[in-house]
Amino acid sequence: MSLREQLCEYGRRAVELGLVIGTSGNLSVRQGDLVAVTPSGAALDRLTPDMCPIVDVEGYLVEGELQPSSETPMHLAVYEATNAQAVVHTHSVFGTVVATTMTELPPVHYNALLLGGVVKVAEYATYGTPELAANVRSALEGKQAALMANHGGVTIGATLEQAFEATRLLEWLCEVYVRGLGVGKPTILTDEQLAAVVERSLDPPVFPRRP
Repeated sequence: MSLREQLCEYGRRAVELGLVIGTSGNLSVRQGDLVAVTPSGAALDRLTPDMCPIVDVEGYLVEGELQPSSETPMHLAVYEATNAQAVVHTHSVFGTVVATTMTELPPVHYNALLLGGVVKVAEYATYGTPELAANVRSALEGKQAALMANHGGVTIGATLEQAFEATRLLEWLCEVYVRGLGVGKPTILTDEQLAAVVERSLDPPVFPRRP
């Protein structure tokens, strides 16, 4: 599957799962010095491969008739600062709720470790600006995910599939936290408890076969 076909596939899935609405959200995937990105102002479930522009890592349009997403500078800043090969940005409901009320998403479940532990909320800045790109870069340091204040979420991965699954996990963790607040005060896992999870993952149990 080509890079552009991947964008179409995961764009449709983002809409189907309610992670974006209207023309919000954007995705990109990198190969070498080229980045395929979703176009500006297009609904992600209506994309065709030819609609997806390709830019180089310096932000110059290399191929395509449509303009790249206005958030392309943020995507490129993430690629410059990390080893990511794909970036997913959504306006999911629970992620945006947390991003409008919190400065970070605490680890309410050990699967938060898959995203790097505590998920930071990048300081607010107008979309598509160098300021927002810099804030997201900072919030993503050492992480697979970040939230963007009063905006949404962003995740990264070695593949578009991996970045998309990180987005799904981020939304699930946000939903658990928000729904937990409706019942009581969510219990936050301690550093010691999280370290024990890491240790356990490095030494999984081995079940012997029956003789």
